Amino acid sequence: MSDVRVGILCSRIRSDERLLIEALDERGHEVVRADIRKLRFDLDGTPLTPEGTPHDIADVDVVVDRCLSATRGLYAARHLQSAGVPVVNDPDVAEICADKAKTSLALADAGVPTPRTEVAFTQESALAAIESFGYPCVLKPVTGSWGRLMAKIDSPNAAEAILEHKKTLGHYEHGVFYVQEFVDKPGRDLRVVAVDGEPIAGMARYGDDWLTNAARGAETEPFAVNGEVEELVRAASETVGGGLLGVDLMETGSGYTVHEVNHGVEFTALNGTVETDVPGAVVEWLETVATDADTIRAEVTV
Repeated sequence: MSDVRVGILCSRIRSDERLLIEALDERGHEVVRADIRKLRFDLDGTPLTPEGTPHDIADVDVVVDRCLSATRGLYAARHLQSAGVPVVNDPDVAEICADKAKTSLALADAGVPTPRTEVAFTQESALAAIESFGYPCVLKPVTGSWGRLMAKIDSPNAAEAILEHKKTLGHYEHGVFYVQEFVDKPGRDLRVVAVDGEPIAGMARYGDDWLTNAARGAETEPFAVNGEVEELVRAASETVGGGLLGVDLMETGSGYTVHEVNHGVEFTALNGTVETDVPGAVVEWLETVATDADTIRAEVTV
């Protein structure tokens, strides 16, 4: 499809957004950038500039949400969707993926293997959950990325100190305690970027620390997506509603387990690791999304 008009909703342009914009430019597509920090939305979903005039991002074939703030991106996506603008990712998908507890529930309900997890709402019940897992186990915030505020808990003293710290932080999200079993992975985890369940490419992320996020300096190498991983990626994608996703898996003694599905997936590290043109593949998929949206609009107006 030629001449696709793509909106990029963001707060700043990072390497991922630059790669995507370059790939769109190379294919002759028009890019409309919108800084979410400067937008307003009315109740029919119309995005407004600071001057109160409609922003051009309302007149595109598809919008890609690349906001650093998942919350801002979610609200903006819902408003744009209300205005009839297709958004990647769909806000229903974003709402599940932005919350680790919701993601875990969705994966478990669909029978996708995922680490054993408990959610508690007081320090006392969280401590009971931690004790039920034994040491080590992992305490995570229900929202957030890049491995921030995650804690590997090795002892009862550490558990009490970390739970007290979360209480001191005070934010309502720190009143939800997401406790997960510690998976003794072989020094790496796996990241697969997929569009509507179809893997684009995968990489293994290695690190000396128990957290192996590329954003924390983990080393990466290509990972050939095999049949079992491909099946799990498709199942995980379908479970949360599809779209442009990063599916994170760990290897266990009995196979793979899916521990996260990322709706605001970053792909710079992956693109620099594999031979596949990752942003190019994303743009090709966006072309199909725009075509499908045009078809639906045409059917509605007939």
